[in-house]
Amino acid sequence: MKKTFALVVAFLIISCNNHNQSKSRNAINNEKIVKQYFEYFNKHDWKKMSEMYTQTADFKDPSLGKGIVIQTRKEIEDKYAELNKTFPDLHDKIIQTYPSGEKHIIVEFVSTGTAPDNSKFELPICTIFTIENGLITKDFTYFDNFEEEEK
Repeated sequence: MKKTFALVVAFLIISCNNHNQSKSRNAINNEKIVKQYFEYFNKHDWKKMSEMYTQTADFKDPSLGKGIVIQTRKEIEDKYAELNKTFPDLHDKIIQTYPSGEKHIIVEFVSTGTAPDNSKFELPICTIFTIENGLITKDFTYFDNFEEEEK
């Protein structure tokens, strides 16, 4: 009886340790994916960045409207290419990443750019990425979409 109990306890400990290592690997892989994503973004390589998504992905993004909007890779590429025309020096700086479970990573970053009229913007953003099988399936982005009132 004692041997069986000890064997069960040892099995549970090994199983838990393997499960935790698996989670850690997923978190590390997700952080690598996000780092690569922002490298493509900052190089303005919209095609490679869009290929990090599944064929169609779910978006929550104030710039796309309310609710969840499904976007294709081509739509993602076109959206950022258009934004880049307005802000040729478009750049995102990661402040912090927060792995959350096996499929999610939250990224806090600041987006900056300069318009042709030399007006600049600096926008704090938070995005929750869902990553499955090495590809982004959901991109839920949050930022203050209200324009500052004139005083």
